[in-house]
Amino acid sequence: MTILIPLDRHDEEPRILERIRAGEKVDHYETVRRRKDGTLIEISLCVSPVRDDLGTVIGASKVARDITQRKQIERQAAILAREAEHRTRNIFSTVSATVQLSQSDTPGGLKAAIQGRIQALANVHALFVDSRWAGAELNQLAAQELAPYQTDGQRALIEGPPIVLNPTVAQALAMTLHELTTNAAKYGALSVSGGRIQVTWSQSSHNTLAIRWAERGGPLVTRPTRQGFGSRVMDMLIQQLGGTVVFDWRNDGLCCEITVPRPQS
Repeated sequence: MTILIPLDRHDEEPRILERIRAGEKVDHYETVRRRKDGTLIEISLCVSPVRDDLGTVIGASKVARDITQRKQIERQAAILAREAEHRTRNIFSTVSATVQLSQSDTPGGLKAAIQGRIQALANVHALFVDSRWAGAELNQLAAQELAPYQTDGQRALIEGPPIVLNPTVAQALAMTLHELTTNAAKYGALSVSGGRIQVTWSQSSHNTLAIRWAERGGPLVTRPTRQGFGSRVMDMLIQQLGGTVVFDWRNDGLCCEITVPRPQS
């Protein structure tokens, strides 16, 4: 029997035989054995003592079942469980940071701010599920955030080459686009019927992704005297990616330039 046992498991057979001589049954013993061609196979062993008419143990009966597929499924399940735990921790960490960073002058305003940011996270995570966590397309992120304001299909122009963002980059940009959209709906181009938004992007030869958010047709815009909370949130999110955010408060509308290292899906 030892010719079927890999060298690093030769100590198993004496222990099994010792238990059989004692009249014990070895049930569902998971191990590895060698095929005739030398390849290894994962098996489950059941070994029972064979007795004569006087009850004396005179041999052993072995049944080996191939459990390769089951073990592969178990390993895949373990990997998925660890990945799910990792992603869940990241989600809770992001939600916690969102709640802690949110500010407003009123309880109602604070509640609305938190709800909006968490909903933006939920939306991008729905895209992750659809892609089996490969990431999310930039076009989908922008279209998803601006969809409530596309009443005539002309209020938001979204254009750029197809780009799949990895989850980390997608999450940060989804939150950034949410802040820009919220600001535009309150004070900018989306706060009036004739306002328009243009979101465009391109990839440079310097391994960077450049996104441009431009508003026009909204109320008269003046440069704020201090950095708003939404701007600070965007700065923090993009800086974590190693990128930059530049705001240009033009009279005809805000223009925001976002640059991040070119994302890998």
